[in-house]
Amino acid sequence: MTQLGEIQQAILTGESAAVGSLPVPESYRGVTVHADEVDMFEGLESRDKDPRKSLHVDDVPVPELGPGEALVAVMASAINYNTVWTSIFEPIPTFKFLKKYGKLSPLAKRHDLPYHVVGSDLSGVVLRTGVGVHNWKPGDEVVAHCLNVELEGPDGHNDTMLDTEQRIWGFETNFGGLAEIALVKANQLMPKPDHLTWEEAASPGLVNSTAYRQLVSRNGADMKQGDVVLIWGASGGLGSYATQYALNGGAIPVCVVSSPEKAAICRKLGAELIIDRSAEGYRFWKNDDEQDPKEWQRFGARIRELTGGEDPDIVFEHPGRETFGASVYAARKGGTIVTCASTSGYMHQYDNRYLWMNLKRIIGSHFANYRESWEANRLIAKGLIHPTLSKTYALEETGQAALDVHRNAHQGKVGVLALAPQEGLGVRDEEKRAKHIEGINAFRGA
Repeated sequence: MTQLGEIQQAILTGESAAVGSLPVPESYRGVTVHADEVDMFEGLESRDKDPRKSLHVDDVPVPELGPGEALVAVMASAINYNTVWTSIFEPIPTFKFLKKYGKLSPLAKRHDLPYHVVGSDLSGVVLRTGVGVHNWKPGDEVVAHCLNVELEGPDGHNDTMLDTEQRIWGFETNFGGLAEIALVKANQLMPKPDHLTWEEAASPGLVNSTAYRQLVSRNGADMKQGDVVLIWGASGGLGSYATQYALNGGAIPVCVVSSPEKAAICRKLGAELIIDRSAEGYRFWKNDDEQDPKEWQRFGARIRELTGGEDPDIVFEHPGRETFGASVYAARKGGTIVTCASTSGYMHQYDNRYLWMNLKRIIGSHFANYRESWEANRLIAKGLIHPTLSKTYALEETGQAALDVHRNAHQGKVGVLALAPQEGLGVRDEEKRAKHIEGINAFRGA
């Protein structure tokens, strides 16, 4: 049996604590992009770029463990849109991030390699911890959030997302979670929710924390009971958590989706106010250069029809260019548009009169700090928020999983198995699971 096989066997037989006495292998399999392939999609439109061609499963060396870090045996991971961006080398190849990071210190230099092990989610078991780590030990079952910070300057000590050396692990750093072993800072680790399988526990990390900060935190929209919240892509990776937070927090979600199937999922979550933008034919752009304010007005009227005449207090934005003009228009007077991404394009256009004359606010929100991530994970562990996993792939099929997300052919989150040989493993509290099984499985088979 290989060294990784011994580690896997110990975890699967419930003897995770034994991994501390097992040798760490010299190499592992990880999903990578290659620096010498960054031009492979040159001349193609974004939609035509195929992650199956750029994402590889390679044997790579286990990185040196530094102070304050941990090596984790990865049981499962998940696909986020940043992995799609990495795989199509947009907006820039991630090797530029790795090269810049590598200049920071001799320890950071490890990340500057001709390959990039990607992935910003994981669930697994701590294998080793570096000097100075005292909250975690080998054998601990964990999940990881994706905030990588140095905290040597003052800016991040009120909100770590403002640290001048803030990065997203597995996107702006190497040794990510789509792999059999991952390297993280120990302050990325959080307890694995014990009623979830490995793949379920791995799937919320990035999007759940992002939605929490964006919608619930004082650093985001600071949602309160009764707020009308317009949620774009309400059944997707981010939106599915925003919908849950709105419902769980006493707000009123207005869920924007693109198909009857996605509308059905939102209803399953408990949402009642739903706009199928495809069925209702909204076209916010007349052409590539000109938006259509009449479509904004039609959209706003539809929202008021559903809410009994109320405009959204909060707009949960992430599509970007395609929807941003409509979002600024639709928010109520004094309302908030909070944005964390631009999956349809980064160059936003909107009519500023609707912003300044109606005292609206645009808030930028990027991932979450450690406290926000911990709170988001705590809500998962308590069964108040549930994973939105719809489908799981093997590590070798990561390219196809990324393609699903790239083409929006998925619901909720798409998982990837690493050392877990099959789905359904890793549950430690069957009684708690039974209480929440309907919510846990809400997206299954979608």
